[in-house]
Amino acid sequence: MIHAVQILAISGDTNVCNTIHTSLESHGHRAICVPSPQEALQHLYRGVIADVLLFDVAKDKPKTDLFAPTLLQKINKERLCVLSEMGDTSWKNDAAMWNIEMVLNKPLLSGDLEKLNFFPQIEQVPQVNRFDNTPVGNPNYHLEELDHNRFFLAASPTMMQLYRDIRTLAPVDIPVLILGESGVGKEIVARLLHKYHSRSEKTFLNVNCAALPTDLLESELFGYEAGAFTGAMKSKPGKFELANKGTILLDEIGEMSPQMQAKLLHVLQDGSFSRLGARVSTQVDVRVLAATNINMQEAITEKRFREDLYYRLNTLTLTVPPLRERREEIPLLMEQMIQRGSLELHQPTTFSSQLIEAAQEYHWPGNIRELRSFVTRTIILRDQESAYNDLRARTKARPTASMESVPADNPTNIKPPTITGMKDVINDIKNQTEIRMLQNALLASGWNRRRAATNLNISYRSLLYKIQQYRLSA
Repeated sequence: MIHAVQILAISGDTNVCNTIHTSLESHGHRAICVPSPQEALQHLYRGVIADVLLFDVAKDKPKTDLFAPTLLQKINKERLCVLSEMGDTSWKNDAAMWNIEMVLNKPLLSGDLEKLNFFPQIEQVPQVNRFDNTPVGNPNYHLEELDHNRFFLAASPTMMQLYRDIRTLAPVDIPVLILGESGVGKEIVARLLHKYHSRSEKTFLNVNCAALPTDLLESELFGYEAGAFTGAMKSKPGKFELANKGTILLDEIGEMSPQMQAKLLHVLQDGSFSRLGARVSTQVDVRVLAATNINMQEAITEKRFREDLYYRLNTLTLTVPPLRERREEIPLLMEQMIQRGSLELHQPTTFSSQLIEAAQEYHWPGNIRELRSFVTRTIILRDQESAYNDLRARTKARPTASMESVPADNPTNIKPPTITGMKDVINDIKNQTEIRMLQNALLASGWNRRRAATNLNISYRSLLYKIQQYRLSA
């Protein structure tokens, strides 16, 4: 397993920089190449975390400039490496005092990456599927531990790129908008952004904007003074105050009411707000991350989301791909979930290769959240045969596959999937009936999701999940 690292290289040679980017980033690492020590110093002052600092000691460049004390004194935990011409030792006197730990020779080749094994941040271990001891998927993947037994895993090209983007955007102290379907892991991305920011030692708070009505959400975010409303016996700080100097994630921000959107815009503009019932404003310094699974452009067009707030939030945007677009990661994700679930539930478990293959073929409309529930349920019930049969049946039924080319307002045109047994027939009838009920309720309410949920007598979150599951749209 190769744990991705960030390498800050100082070189004025375009060919060297291109080689560094190609040879390192193709292995899942992040490379930043700057032409001078001064620019490297600026990156470090801005909070860029460099695991390795690589100096290109060109013969025509003064070594005293390259090994500038102002740069090297800024170095904390970075490991130092020199890239030099074969046989060039002119850099040794200047570099000896700074404990240069490795020398690479030009031209830099892709295989030179293996020489970085001595750095403790990089481990090269053959990836093995622990279920049957056979190699799987991409031999290079990145696994990063987070708090509360959470983790980030990237093996597909899109997720590797997402990780590199996270490491690039993490030090930047402006809002980041995280997009993606429900259950793809947007909160994990937010926690990674917080982990690699200078505020990482401060508070990280997650607020679900869809879980509370407007009045309660306002008091939750901004707090209130004693007597502000009936039952407010004493003052209470809001999430923004509690997250001061830290990070706050506004999850499901697309479901925030227009009234709250206006208040949030004001906070983003000048960092101030007023508690409910307060006569003075409160100033805070909070990094704001926002996440949503809705189509923001559609929401703006329908006047459900303020355009000015959107542009304030989307200066930097990250999109998390759905699980069906990175199927090569499913065995790796399952392996981690099985290991952690077995420990938590005190039930040592391994899954058969047939079950893992079935999981890779299923489309997982609920993404990683659904996969985790499936793994946990299978561990608890200890019935892999039923789990396998259930996955196969759902894969064959797959209502979403039959809807991909059909307008959402014309359910009668949906072609039924291939039916192989009575259970599939029943499931198909149930799915088609549910789709029609959902569409009728949404059309009757003018796509007001809260009203449609009330009319259907289901929870608002259940409705959002079903809309996502069946890919319904206005």
